[in-house]
Amino acid sequence: MKVAAIQMVSAVAREANLARAHHLLAQAREGGAELAVLPEYFCTMGMRDTDKLELRESPDAGMVQGFLADAAREFGMWIVGGTLPLESPEEGHVLNTSLAYSPEGQCVARYDKIHLFYFDNGREHYDERRVITPGTQPVVFELPSRDGHAWQVGMSVCYDLRFPELYRALSRAGAQLLLVPSAFTWTTGSAHWEVLLRARAIENLAWVVAPAQGGEHENGRRTWGQSLVADPWGTVQAQQATGEGVVLCELDFGHVQSARQRLPALSHRVL
Repeated sequence: MKVAAIQMVSAVAREANLARAHHLLAQAREGGAELAVLPEYFCTMGMRDTDKLELRESPDAGMVQGFLADAAREFGMWIVGGTLPLESPEEGHVLNTSLAYSPEGQCVARYDKIHLFYFDNGREHYDERRVITPGTQPVVFELPSRDGHAWQVGMSVCYDLRFPELYRALSRAGAQLLLVPSAFTWTTGSAHWEVLLRARAIENLAWVVAPAQGGEHENGRRTWGQSLVADPWGTVQAQQATGEGVVLCELDFGHVQSARQRLPALSHRVL
C-alpha cells in the first residue's frame, strides 16, 4: 500500500489552508497513494491559541469535515485529517481531533488527542491545556488495502509521541501502522523528532507515518518538519526536511509479519 505523509506550512486563514491541502492531496493521488495523512493543525495555525474556539465544529458537521469527506470521494483515497478543532464539553475549550475518512467519504474513525503539549524554556512557551480538552481513548481502525490486506491503523497526534504506553496499547489492539500527524516545534523537533519516531516503530515492530508542519508560519511559529515514514525495523524509508510537500512510500504488509516473526518481542511482554 502506498501512503503519503503530507507536509504543510499552514497559515492563519482556514480557506487558504484547505486550498493548499487539496493541492497536496491531488499530488498524493497522482503519485499513487492509497492513504494520505495531513499534519496536525493542517486547517489553521492561528495567531493565538484561542483562535481555535472560533473555528470549532460540531461532530459530523462543519467546513473542514466536509472538505475531508469531499476530498476522499474526489480522489478515491483514504484520508486522515491531521487535526481540527471539535466542540468540547468543557467551556472555553475544544478537542484536538484527528478524523479518518474512507474513499467513499465516510468518517470511519475519530481520535481526540490525549496528551497535551507543555513546554517552557524561558524563550518559548506553549500550553495546549489552556484551550484543549484531552481525549481519553486510544483508537485503531481497519483499512482494507487494494492488495487484499486488512491493515490495523493506530491513531495518535504529535505530543503523544513521547508516551510509549499509548503505542503499546495500539499494538496490543493489533496496529501494524501507526500515524503521528504533528506540529513539532523547531526546538523539540531538532532534538527528539526522528529518534522518537524510530523508537516507536522499533518497539512496536510497526510502520510509522508521520506528516508534519515544517517551516516559518504566519503567526511567527517555526516548526521542525521532517515528515517521514519509518519501517518496522526503525529504518527511515522516505522523508522531507522542510517546506510544503508530499512524502510517498510503499508499505509492505509482509515486512511487519517477518519482523515480528524474527524478533517476537511483542509476545515477550511481561508488564
